[in-house]
Amino acid sequence: MSILVNTSTPCHGLKFILFGIVWLIYNALHHDLNKAGPTQTLYREKRIPERVVHAKGAGAHGYFESTHDLSDITSCKLFTSVGKKARATVRFSTVGGESGSADTARDPRGFAIKLRTEDGNLDWVFNNTPVFFLRDPAKFPHFIHTQKRDPQTHLKDADMFWDYLSQNPESAHQILILFSDRGTPDGYHNMHGYSGHTYKLVKDDGNWVYTQIHLIADGGFKTFDAATAGKLAGENPDYGIQSLFETIEARKYPSWTVYVQTMTPEQAESFRYNVLDLTKVWPHKDYPMRPVGKLVLDENVQNYFAEIEQAAFSPSHTIPYLEPSADPVLQSRLFSYPDTHRHRLGRDGLMAINNQGARPGYQSTIAPLTYLKYKGAINGSPRDYERAAKHETWIGGAFWDLSEVTELDFEQPRALYQNVMNDTDRDHLVSNIAGHLGNVKSPVIKARTLSYFASVDQSLSNHIAEAIGAPNAKPLPVKPVSEAISFRANVNKAVKL
Repeated sequence: MSILVNTSTPCHGLKFILFGIVWLIYNALHHDLNKAGPTQTLYREKRIPERVVHAKGAGAHGYFESTHDLSDITSCKLFTSVGKKARATVRFSTVGGESGSADTARDPRGFAIKLRTEDGNLDWVFNNTPVFFLRDPAKFPHFIHTQKRDPQTHLKDADMFWDYLSQNPESAHQILILFSDRGTPDGYHNMHGYSGHTYKLVKDDGNWVYTQIHLIADGGFKTFDAATAGKLAGENPDYGIQSLFETIEARKYPSWTVYVQTMTPEQAESFRYNVLDLTKVWPHKDYPMRPVGKLVLDENVQNYFAEIEQAAFSPSHTIPYLEPSADPVLQSRLFSYPDTHRHRLGRDGLMAINNQGARPGYQSTIAPLTYLKYKGAINGSPRDYERAAKHETWIGGAFWDLSEVTELDFEQPRALYQNVMNDTDRDHLVSNIAGHLGNVKSPVIKARTLSYFASVDQSLSNHIAEAIGAPNAKPLPVKPVSEAISFRANVNKAVKL
């Protein structure tokens, strides 16, 4: 269908003249801003999409310094030379809220660090909790949907939230952490950071260990109770951003001690839990924390949009001798993070700063790209192929263990509730859960969620039931530990190469 406009009348002619003037001004302004250095962000800030998750954030610059030599377990240069430094950029964020949401909302926090090492950028894309809600990457988009708005009411929905979680009980460990006071930290710089995922530290000879990385705040993990967090959400929704900026401006530089836990492949094969399970922690008494360095934030940004909002963190940005494990959720993040950054920031568009020069945008077998090789790589020096093959055979069946819920999934959250939390912690946990679960409309979802908590601890479930005026519930029926899928059957079988 075409629309015919009669431009012969003075009124229509004037409209077109005014439209033309506005269009010329817009184009001139666009052209000038795009050539005006830092001021170009005034235009571009309104042009890139908001992050789907981790939309609200704060950031700063600083450095990582190696304080201990890990040369007995890795050949990674960053961890083998005491005193070696790398410049760092850190972005903290809430996960589920929009860009205008409150910094003190009950939510996990992202803890992303970009280390500019001599071997390239190393990104640690961590959280402030050591575990997560899931261990199957196929569930990730479904889980995120439950944290967003209802398609009809356009409101956050407690029924969606608890309906998903109570049907995926591997989330119990993370939920107990989230609904404790650790779910509402006192600012971004007063919390710990954890890799959650398992990585590998590799040596020149191909030997390697599994590792998890922890950043422990030197000032301690400081939290708010629910009432204080809610009050701040109304009075100062940007509390986290403000307190981080003002702390650095006052030269009270936040710092974290960086530790690693390590586990050999043989230890992994006899570990009570799956080494690839993102819902489990490694007990410190069995796998002690070993210090490796210090992270310090000592510089506020000059332009938040240019230096923090446009930063594209991804766990696929790594350096020689630090490798991802076969953790399926980590593997999914290796490609999904760069994909979403290309969508948000553009490829060869707004973020194009230093590309490949005149080189064609395709590979050539006559003039191929060259890649850095290092001794610990699969194409490097001789490796212990028999040992590696045996473990890879074992790990190849490990994902089956992640596909079902058993009594193993309630052991760690039960220990957290019964042995780690004190009476005040437990009271706050019950109150926080009841305050949210009480908004659920469906009695079926309420009953199932109470069964979910009864699987952790019957008294916890009963206290929540009393607080929301619901009947007590029995634990969910799940397999006992003795019937958990065993992927250890092939451990001692000979491997033919």
